[in-house]
Amino acid sequence: MLKKYIGMVMAMLLVTMGSSAFAEDDSEVMERFRASGAGDLIDAAYGYAVFPTIGKGGIGIGGAHGSGRVYKGNGKLMGTTKMTQITYGLQLGGQAYSQIILFEDERSYDEFTDGNFEFGAQATAVALTAAAGAEASTTGAGTNASGGENNANVGSSGFRKGMAIFTIAKGGLMYEATLGGQKFSYKPAK
Repeated sequence: MLKKYIGMVMAMLLVTMGSSAFAEDDSEVMERFRASGAGDLIDAAYGYAVFPTIGKGGIGIGGAHGSGRVYKGNGKLMGTTKMTQITYGLQLGGQAYSQIILFEDERSYDEFTDGNFEFGAQATAVALTAAAGAEASTTGAGTNASGGENNANVGSSGFRKGMAIFTIAKGGLMYEATLGGQKFSYKPAK
């Protein structure tokens, strides 16, 4: 039974990730986040990780996966990163989204790039719309990566524990009320 669910989740994930229409380079993704209201925080960040497309799918048990790159300072490529997530709980559907993780200072950047990093189940991301002037909570209480519209301005105090996480839905539809943290691996550039 579990094998059947995992197979269905993986199939949904592959369908979600399979579209070449989702292919974007990092600068295009960062411009979408800027236009959506995160520009001030991007400019203030010590560095960032950008994931052009993360695919997510689930039927009871779910998962997400995406590859990205880590930059420091004025956009110097420092390495690559991969995100994986396994979720348990009420969920159904598949979705693709972009995600950025902004590092407020050297400490938070080093914490992320020191090896394997994980966000706990309580971590939240601010979901932005692709339209300019999108809104978000900066208190750490945001929406999950399923996207949606928000109704407050992104402010310069949006870092929480040295990081700010933003997502923009790219496609698909997913209902979820899940527990599960994102895990990241990091590999320095050569």
